Amino acid sequence: MAINSVNHSVSKSGEDFVYNPKSKLDKDAFMKLFLKQLEMQDPTDPMDTDKMLEQTAYLSTMEMNNNMQQTIEKLSKTLNTTSSLNLINAIGKIADTGDRYINVTDDDKSKNFDLYFGNDIENGNVIIKDKNGNIIKTIPIEAHKKGVLSFDWDLTDNSGKRVSSNSYEVTAEYTSPDGKSHKTTLGAYPIESIKFDNGKTYAKLGSSYIPFDEIKEIYDEWQG
Repeated sequence: MAINSVNHSVSKSGEDFVYNPKSKLDKDAFMKLFLKQLEMQDPTDPMDTDKMLEQTAYLSTMEMNNNMQQTIEKLSKTLNTTSSLNLINAIGKIADTGDRYINVTDDDKSKNFDLYFGNDIENGNVIIKDKNGNIIKTIPIEAHKKGVLSFDWDLTDNSGKRVSSNSYEVTAEYTSPDGKSHKTTLGAYPIESIKFDNGKTYAKLGSSYIPFDEIKEIYDEWQG
């Protein structure tokens, strides 16, 4: 008497019951049913060897599947923990979004942006170019400690004329107190912190939190 499926199965012998209220045949329920089946079998017509081997093989398969599922769950938790630790280890490294441009629309009155300077600043300039590579605006930079600096562009060019709606590339060239020349660009900032929110990961770059999947590259601190 082979057992193929069970739906709210009840086997009764005197006061003994084997009951599976959720219709879920796990290995423990299967073993109880199997033992009860052996107990209640007709002595004159016992279960043949092939059927017994078939059901014990099924029990072994259930046990193996259960162990495999537990292993997969443990591995998943380990991978999630490892992934989170790797993300946290990225704090202090440079994240590059690859976004070198700011977009100007007709409704904009000004544009605020951040630039990261890896060295102390003696003097320098923020350089804003159009898509053709022409310099349309130069913003002087005064002496300042290294770090992330915020700039507010009034959307005028070097002649004082309001620029048209378009995308503009932002870079900076500066000199450190030791006389060395350096460059930096929009989109590259140190990762200050990592935030996990509703299953998503964000990195704090400059003054904003950026979705981690928008970061194109992460590398060690450089002297730009």
